[in-house]
Amino acid sequence: MAVVSAFTIIRGLALFHVTLAYFFLTDPKIIADQNVVFLLGESMQLPTPRDFNKPSAATAFIALILAFFGLSDLAAIALPDEVAETYWGTQTPVRLLFLFAVIGYTFMFKEGAMFASRSREHAFNTGEGLKNSIVFTWAFLELATWFWVFVTLRDERRQKAVRLAEKRRAEQGTL
Repeated sequence: MAVVSAFTIIRGLALFHVTLAYFFLTDPKIIADQNVVFLLGESMQLPTPRDFNKPSAATAFIALILAFFGLSDLAAIALPDEVAETYWGTQTPVRLLFLFAVIGYTFMFKEGAMFASRSREHAFNTGEGLKNSIVFTWAFLELATWFWVFVTLRDERRQKAVRLAEKRRAEQGTL
């Protein structure tokens, strides 16, 4: 049995998204100056963008999206258990796949990486804004959390199947 249930982890992550939305809206520099952003960015040799030093239209849009994800996840977690288990059982692998792609792109296409563009014909390539420490840190922490949710959901599903099998065995023994 897991110490923390999958639904509790999802609630915590949804509230974390709402909190991030607040900081992206009011003072994004707080997020850019976090030690974990610096540590992961430096370890992966990714730059920290200066666009997060003051609120802008981009950080307001990020705040809006994070608030939307947080509130919609809170609404989805409030569904009846059977529906919520089905929803999160399909939603979690999709999010994991997306986050693996973001992390892979950020790392594999960064400056000096294996698949980095060698030509300097264009000053700004598509997706260039994704290759920074803030995006990598967000995707890495999200990936770790969603993997924890995935493992916990599988464990809970297995335990529920074991309990159901034991209940059926007990019922057959009484007949």
